[in-house]
Amino acid sequence: MDSEESRRVLDPAQDGAAFKALTHPLRLTLLGLLRQHGPATASELAVRTGESSASTSYHLRVLAKYAFVAEADHRDGRERRWKSVHAMTSWSNEAMRRSPGGSAILSVLHRRQIEHLQQSLDRHEADLESGLLAQEWQEPSGISDMMPRLTPESLAELWEVFRAKTDELSARDAGDPRAERVVLFTAGLPLAPQPEAARDRADASAGPDAGSPDATTGDAS
Repeated sequence: MDSEESRRVLDPAQDGAAFKALTHPLRLTLLGLLRQHGPATASELAVRTGESSASTSYHLRVLAKYAFVAEADHRDGRERRWKSVHAMTSWSNEAMRRSPGGSAILSVLHRRQIEHLQQSLDRHEADLESGLLAQEWQEPSGISDMMPRLTPESLAELWEVFRAKTDELSARDAGDPRAERVVLFTAGLPLAPQPEAARDRADASAGPDAGSPDATTGDAS
């Protein structure tokens, strides 16, 4: 559940080094695996990522330096296990874009999230096809690309409503054995008006429903 206790809010003015640590693709992958699958050793993560244990161990120590991960309870004394400290990392987009190098860091993080979306879609489809997911998940699953016209205030309100409802439903389903981990992606990306000729070309190439609605806060799970 995305409670305040499980969310870490980074301040670009104070946490610049932590942000830079997150831009390394393997570190983002390791953090995502720990959040999704729970505690693991460097060796276990090396198998999942195809990297060497020395590499995953090094990058886990960097994540620990900036308090993204911490040591978990050990099954034995042979190798340390790592866990994610928080379920989600958040930041202010406005503050990020004002900070030196902030826009570039945001771009890296956003593109990593798009990669995560593709990986999640591939896994979702494979899990349905193989029967690992019950067919009852097929109908409610999906991706939407609505394009409403909203004010900045309405978009911010939409984010808050979405988060509150997600927390409410996560709490309600916490004890239900049918509950599965659901990967939720949301985007709010306002688009400035285009000159008429450019708009016509874009509309012709985009199709009837292409596109999706930066909120004041960014998230990375």
